[in-house]
Amino acid sequence: MLRITAFALALALSTIPALATDPAPGGAYKTDPSHSSFSWSFNHSGLSRYTARFTKVDARLDWKPEKPETSTLSVTIDPLSVRTDYPWPEKVDFDAEIGSGETFLAAKPITFVSKTIHVTGEKTGTVEGLLSFRGETHPATLDVTFNGSMAEHPMMGVPKIGFSATGRIRRSQWGMDFAIPELGDVVTFAIETQMVPADYSFQ
Repeated sequence: MLRITAFALALALSTIPALATDPAPGGAYKTDPSHSSFSWSFNHSGLSRYTARFTKVDARLDWKPEKPETSTLSVTIDPLSVRTDYPWPEKVDFDAEIGSGETFLAAKPITFVSKTIHVTGEKTGTVEGLLSFRGETHPATLDVTFNGSMAEHPMMGVPKIGFSATGRIRRSQWGMDFAIPELGDVVTFAIETQMVPADYSFQ
C-alpha cells in the first residue's frame, strides 16, 4: 500500500511543470492581489501589538532588473479597504470607523511614490519616497527584499516577480495623533507581493 501511495504521489508531481529558472524581463508590472498582502500594527497599551490590514492595494512598478536603482514604484491604497477583524461588527462597524473617521484615515486616498532606490545587497534595497494620507505628504522608507522572478510562471504562464518589504512611520507626522501614547505612535507595516505584467487581465 505504501509503495502504491508513493508511486501515485510521484506520478502526480511529475505532471507539475518545473519552476522556470530564467528571470522575468524588465517592464511595467502590477500587483497580483491574490498573492499580495499589506498588514500594519502598533503598540496597544503596552500589552500587545494591534494588527490590521488593507485589502485593496494597487502597486505599479517600472522594473529595471539590470539596474534596479533606476526602477520606479507607485502605490495606491483604498483607506476603506481596512480590515480589523473586529469580533462584534453588529455593534460597531470598526472598519468603517478606521477608514473614514476624521480621527483616523478620513476616507482620503493613501499613496506612495518612490523618489530614490538604493541597492544595499544582492537581494536587498531601500525605497525612499513620499507617503500621502489624511491629505498630508511626508517622506517614508521601505526596506525591500527581492525574492526572485520567473520568465514564465508555471501556473499563470506570464512573467512574475516577488518582493517582501517592511517599514515604519510615526502616524503623528500625518496628523493622526489620537490616543498617543496609550496607542503607539509608531506604526510598523509588512508587505508581501507578487507582481505580473501591467497588461495582464485577471478576468
